[in-house]
Amino acid sequence: MRYIRFFNELSIGDVPIVGGKNASLGEMYQNLTQKGVTVPNGFATTSEAYWLLLEENGIKDRIARILDDLDIADTDNLQKRGLEVRTLILNAHLPKALADELLEAYKTLSNAYGSQHIDVAIRSSGTAEDLPDASFAGQQETFLNVSNKEELLACTLKCFASLFTDRAISYRTSRGFDHFKVALSVGVQKMVRSDEASSGIMFTLDTESGSQNLILINSIWGLGENVVSGRVNADEFFIFKPTLKKGITTILKRSLGSKKEKMLYDAASRTLNVPTTQEEQNRFSISDNEVLSLAKAALIIEEHYGRAMDIEWAKDGNDGKLYIVQARPETVMSKQNKSMTSKHYSLGVKGAKLLTSGRAIGEKIGSGDVCIINDTSEFARFKDGDILVADTTNPDWEPVMKKASAVVTNRGSRTCHAAIVAREIGVPAVVGCGDATTVLQNGQKVTVSCAEGDEGHVYEGVLEYTIKTTDISNLKPTKTKLFVNVGNPAEAFGFAQMPNDGVGLARMEFIMNNSINAHPMALIDMYKGKSVKDEEQIRSFMTPYTDAKEFFIHKISEGVGMIVAAFYPKPVIIRTSDFKSNEYRGMRGGFDYEAEEENPMIGFRGASRYYDESYREAFKWECEALKRVREEMGLDNMKIMIPFVRTPEEGKKVIAVMREKGLVQGENGLEIYAMCEIPANVILADKFLEVFDGYSIGSNDLTQLTLGVDRESAKIAHIFDERNEAVKRMLQMAIEACKTRGKYIGICGQAPSDYPEITEFLVQNGIDSISLNPDSLFKMRQVVSELEGKIPQ
Repeated sequence: MRYIRFFNELSIGDVPIVGGKNASLGEMYQNLTQKGVTVPNGFATTSEAYWLLLEENGIKDRIARILDDLDIADTDNLQKRGLEVRTLILNAHLPKALADELLEAYKTLSNAYGSQHIDVAIRSSGTAEDLPDASFAGQQETFLNVSNKEELLACTLKCFASLFTDRAISYRTSRGFDHFKVALSVGVQKMVRSDEASSGIMFTLDTESGSQNLILINSIWGLGENVVSGRVNADEFFIFKPTLKKGITTILKRSLGSKKEKMLYDAASRTLNVPTTQEEQNRFSISDNEVLSLAKAALIIEEHYGRAMDIEWAKDGNDGKLYIVQARPETVMSKQNKSMTSKHYSLGVKGAKLLTSGRAIGEKIGSGDVCIINDTSEFARFKDGDILVADTTNPDWEPVMKKASAVVTNRGSRTCHAAIVAREIGVPAVVGCGDATTVLQNGQKVTVSCAEGDEGHVYEGVLEYTIKTTDISNLKPTKTKLFVNVGNPAEAFGFAQMPNDGVGLARMEFIMNNSINAHPMALIDMYKGKSVKDEEQIRSFMTPYTDAKEFFIHKISEGVGMIVAAFYPKPVIIRTSDFKSNEYRGMRGGFDYEAEEENPMIGFRGASRYYDESYREAFKWECEALKRVREEMGLDNMKIMIPFVRTPEEGKKVIAVMREKGLVQGENGLEIYAMCEIPANVILADKFLEVFDGYSIGSNDLTQLTLGVDRESAKIAHIFDERNEAVKRMLQMAIEACKTRGKYIGICGQAPSDYPEITEFLVQNGIDSISLNPDSLFKMRQVVSELEGKIPQ
């Protein structure tokens, strides 16, 4: 056939004749099926078929005249001319030679699947689409559940016309592509019956940080168009590539999406969206084994193409198999300029009124007037710099998104259209808010912040914010290890891009507060079948888990695992939970498990809890979660640090509990440190260091207890100063004790982040590592580098 190529006749070298999408399907069909990547069969029209359509109908010159001198900034004019071109093509006739070959190919494909009229997906593939330097993904149309010859021919013509959608015209014009240097190929592929199962998207990198060590998988019920468009908030899974390549099959993190709709086949309209059941919303749309199978397929595809990939997949409800239905090069994070400058956005105002929240896309901040858009017909009222607020977006919206200072949507996940385009054009976006179009008002001034971790916030008013740009081109390695303090797992992969030597302090309590949101002993009692206070609220937060122990261990290990994986194989020191009794008391269900203390800061906290019968079982769960990180996840770069150890005997008791749960000091390189934050830790360092593998100095508590100052008291805040001579002597003694015994010594308190002179003092005394807040890491690296240059070797 002259105008048709089946997938087994195509390879990636055929992009000029069938476009990137179809060439990639042929490449995978021929080369990867034997490696376990399943691709539904199909065929594609060649670019020659497209040129034949224009030639036989004599419409090429008329299209050129319509688009001559087009100003894409004038959205009304863009819409008018785009409609004129599409109407011209839709009124054309398909050349008989092409129509005959299409029907013959459809018959051959149907026969191959034992049918007379199989259901197919018909997709457009521009001949410049999916090239590494020009992502045309989503610019043209797709038609699903086509199941007869008449629809096949009609949809083929509609695909040809979709080369001139408003979004495609705008995209090509803005990037300098000649409209007649791009042809269109129509791909016809056997439909996967994901309407009876699930489908989604996966990326072989982290779409936020750009980390090449992650595979991100999104999954929904039904056909996959809903996840691409952002109509549905998808389930999300992260898999860590370095350990997966070693054969360790554990999911790093899972997040349950609301998945309130699913797209099904429909006899009248081909597809139809229907509400999902509560049961479907409350469980993941694919199993753990299916997540890992997809991840392995993603690795094979990435290895074959030699670059990060954007992959669409679908599960067939009839045969239960997972199919790859599209793969293209990832073009947003991969082509970002890897400049030697770092930009850090931060809000200058705390306590502003929060209007709505959702998933943060990017790390920027934007402000302006709200403009709620419900339909493309309303684009004309959108002004440059407005905040675009919508239920969801699709590729038609790209021209107006380029004008926005931020984007906010009711629906969508990390891989939806709004998120992908926002990253590409560099504007902050908050997706999946649920209520943005109702709580925000047209003309209202708001600030959209994606600079506060995984959750994006929309605040009332135009708030002040700062952008700190740091030149990192001349940063040199330092002898003193410079670690970073991390609390939020959602920020870890972003922080890991900074020049660092690992993590000196990862706070378990942040993870527990945000992922567990309940007193651990309340969960213990629920696990034992006992009734607890706030149980209904706790169970609601636990969804989709019903087993309290499984919930606790999975959530803690996933939070810790995200941080440890982000910096792998560099050392990451996890501090076990260090809440005070008043903080535990404030948790859901916590009132019944905590006594009121006059001074919780020096009360029942830290190591004293871990072996006490009133909390021992909860600490055992914590240990099981950490063991899962090291063994099941394969993240053996994790170290463990015990806070507030008052006596060496306490340290021995805690280590015994850890050993009981499989965390054996020295086994598989496991090191257990103590926080050096009590004067006794310094005075009896020789005894403590017989128990622990080293110290990490907690300068906040050490200063408080050395000077007898309540660090939360405003009345005596002027006395609290880590630069006090007594505190400096404590620091010096601790460093000397560890150096004498060949033990690790670092610092993870606030002092080095606040005071360069403390950093200088620590470097001069030979400390092994300094752990800093991310915003002071660059500045202190320069300080330490200069200091070390002055110290005689």
